[in-house]
Amino acid sequence: MFFISFFRLNMHISAKSKSKTAVIFLVSDLLKVMAMEKKKEQKENKPDNHINDEISTTHHVVTINGKPIRYKASTGYMQMQDETGKLKTRIFFISYEKENVEDKGKRPITFAFNGGPGASSAWVHFGAMGPKRVNSTDQGESFPPPYSFVDNELSWLDFTDLVFIDPVGTGYSRPEKDEDPKQFYGVEEDFKWGGDFIRLYITRNNRWLSPKYLAGESYGTFRAVGLVKHLQNHYAMDLNGIVFISSALNYQTFDFSHGNDLPYLLFLPAYTAAAWYHKKLAPELLGDLEKTLQEVEDFVANEYSVALFKGDELDEKTKEEILNKLSYYTGLSREYIDDNDLRVPRHRFMRQLLRKDKLVLGMYDSRFTCADMDPAGDNPKIEASKFMLFGSYIACLNEYLRKELKYKNDLAYLPISRQVSSQWNWSSGLPGGMGYASVTETLLESITYNKYLKVFFACGYYDLCTPYSIARYLSKHTGLHGSLRQNIILKNYEAGHMMYVNKPSRLQLFNDMKEFMSVE
Repeated sequence: MFFISFFRLNMHISAKSKSKTAVIFLVSDLLKVMAMEKKKEQKENKPDNHINDEISTTHHVVTINGKPIRYKASTGYMQMQDETGKLKTRIFFISYEKENVEDKGKRPITFAFNGGPGASSAWVHFGAMGPKRVNSTDQGESFPPPYSFVDNELSWLDFTDLVFIDPVGTGYSRPEKDEDPKQFYGVEEDFKWGGDFIRLYITRNNRWLSPKYLAGESYGTFRAVGLVKHLQNHYAMDLNGIVFISSALNYQTFDFSHGNDLPYLLFLPAYTAAAWYHKKLAPELLGDLEKTLQEVEDFVANEYSVALFKGDELDEKTKEEILNKLSYYTGLSREYIDDNDLRVPRHRFMRQLLRKDKLVLGMYDSRFTCADMDPAGDNPKIEASKFMLFGSYIACLNEYLRKELKYKNDLAYLPISRQVSSQWNWSSGLPGGMGYASVTETLLESITYNKYLKVFFACGYYDLCTPYSIARYLSKHTGLHGSLRQNIILKNYEAGHMMYVNKPSRLQLFNDMKEFMSVE
C-alpha cells in the first residue's frame, strides 16, 4: 500500500511545480491516503470479532416433548462496570426466550451455570437444559469424532426461559486489560459479579415480575446459594427456587483428611452403588439397588459411624464385624480395608474395585471405566469419565455458536480455566478466613427470610465426586423450622455427577423440573 501511494505522489509532483508548498500539500494528501488505506486494510484483516460487544440475536424452532416451540436466542457479552462506571469485565452469556408469550410475568426464567470453580456453563447448557445437546449414546458416552449435536427434545425451554452464564475467566468471559483477576476469582467476589449480572439482565429484559430460578451444578450449587443471599441483601430480589445438580455445599464432606471421618461415612453408599453396577457384590445385594442402598445407609447411621467415633478404643470383635460388612458392601477385601484402618478414601476405591481387571472407575460417573495406566499405583492417572465431558461438548458448542447463533469470537472458549481454579480465593468465603467452605447456614438464612424459596437436590447414584448421600445428609441438617422443611425436595437418578447424560435420567429430570417450576 505504501509503494502505491508513493508512486502516486511522484506522479503528482512531476505534474506540478515542485515548490516547497506544493510538496507539503502533497505529503499531506499522501498521509491522508495512507491513513484511509491502512484503515481499510485493518478492517479487511481484522480478527473475526476478537472482542465482539454486539449481541447476536437469532430466531429458531425446536420440538420439545412433542410440540414445536419458537424461541429467540441472544448471544454475547454483558459489560460489567463498577460504581464509578469503569468497565471491569465482560461476562459472556447465551439466553433463550420463548416467543409469543403474552405475559412474561408468568413465564419462569432460570439462570444456569456449572462449577469448578473455573468451569464454563457448557455442560448444563449442551447436556441438559438448552435447545441443543451433544449427540451421544443413551448411556451418555460420546460417539467417535467428528462429533455432532441434535435438537434437545427434553430442553427446559419447554417450561422456563434460560440464561447460561460463563463466570469471569471461563468460556469467553475475561477481565478487562490491566484489571486484577483477584477481584473476580474468589467466593465472595464470584457472588458479587454474578449477582450484578443477574440484576442487570433482569432489569434490561423487564423480568422483575417473572418467577426466577437458579440452577447450578457442583460448585455451581455453592455459587447459587451465595447468589440468593447477594440478590436478597443488595437488590431486594427474591427468588422462587434453586436447583442443585450434584451439590457441593459443605466442603468438609469431601475432605479425606486425617481426623475428618465424615467423608468416609457419606461416600460409602456411593461405593456400594458402583460395586452394584459392576456386579462386585454378593448375589443377594444385586437385586433392588434402592433397597441395597437403604441397607447400607442404615449401617452407616447405626454401626459404621459409631465404630469410627470410637477410634482406637474400638474393640476387636466389633472391628471384625465392621470389616466384614464393609467388605460385603463395597466388594473390597477385608485385608485391604483393614490396611486402610476402616477408612478407604475415594481415589483408592476407584483404583481397587476393578484392579484385577486393570481398570479404573470414573469419578464423575462410576459406570464408566478406562484402562489403568499404572496398575501398581495408588492414584488414578486419568479420569475415566473425562472423555464424555470435554471434547464432544466443546467442539459442538464452538460449531453451534458460529453456525446457528451467528456469533463469532476469536478468543479460545475455555471449558475449564486452570488459572481461575489455581487463583481462587477461598478465604473470602470463610468466617475469619479459617475452616471449611460451606454455605449451609446461608441456605438456612435465605429460606427463613423467604419462606417461598424452594430447593431441589438432583443427585446421581454413581457420582463419586459429590455423592448422593451427602445431599441427603445436608438436607437433614439444615436447621430449618419444621414448616419450612417441605421446601426441600431430593431426587436420585441412576447415573453420575451429570445425570442428564443418561437418557432415562434426563427424561426423569425433565419431568421433575417441569413440576418443580410449574406456575400456578
